[in-house]
Amino acid sequence: MDDRVQLRYDYGNFYASKSFYDAAKKRRVLWSWILEGDSEANSIERGWYGLQALPRSVLLHKDHRQLIQWPIEEVEQLRNGKVTLDNIEIESGTVLEISGITASQADVEVSFRISNVDGVELIDEGLLDPQFICIQNNASVNGAIGPFGLIVLASEDLTEQTVVFFRVFKGREKHVVLLCSDQSRSSLKTQVKDAIYGSFLDVDPNEEISLKTLIDHSIIESFGGKGKSCITARAYPTLAIFENSHVYVFNNGAKSVGVSSLSAWSMKNARFSHEGSSWLDSE
Repeated sequence: MDDRVQLRYDYGNFYASKSFYDAAKKRRVLWSWILEGDSEANSIERGWYGLQALPRSVLLHKDHRQLIQWPIEEVEQLRNGKVTLDNIEIESGTVLEISGITASQADVEVSFRISNVDGVELIDEGLLDPQFICIQNNASVNGAIGPFGLIVLASEDLTEQTVVFFRVFKGREKHVVLLCSDQSRSSLKTQVKDAIYGSFLDVDPNEEISLKTLIDHSIIESFGGKGKSCITARAYPTLAIFENSHVYVFNNGAKSVGVSSLSAWSMKNARFSHEGSSWLDSE
């Protein structure tokens, strides 16, 4: 990754962040706001504008070059009904549904492995904007390795879908991993921002590439490389809602990709506790 690339808390829809030190658990906690991506008229009709992201713990990576972010541990109290997939190979063109969870409100953690990184496309060293690269190489553009990852908030026929995916390129000195979040097909609504976000991910593709994605109806928060890069997005599905929402693991690259492990949970509703030490209580 080029040192000239500016590091951010989040490469998506994420602003007005504030942090504080939690002395009880000796951690730095980050809160942020998520903007709307539809029309002003829709916000007026709803009667509110914007949502709050899940709180994250913030740590300095051991190499002292970047921050690591991860949802605070209390969020895991909302997990319910775990399903797993382990040690499977995803061939080119595969779309595999993760069934047994409430896909509109879920937590998915997956680790991918690539057996051979030879023969991938060269990345233009002059392109330092990962979002621009993700727009050029969106989820519908097939490559040698990638796109592969998760399709979330998807209708059964994939008419609506938000895609969080990886691509691997060859740079001048090493391979480059790109993390993208593609909302270009997320909704049949017309007055919706069909954004595509992207970031470089400072990981070695010869090792496992991990992705954690939290889905909450219209919010998708993704954490690549165990929290090295984060992308938050909004989606406004009309078909892929509640029980009609689906989540898939997929590979549209030419080369097969392995899934070392995949764990997924339905997420219960949260309510804030005003008494006791717990931040989040589940209903």
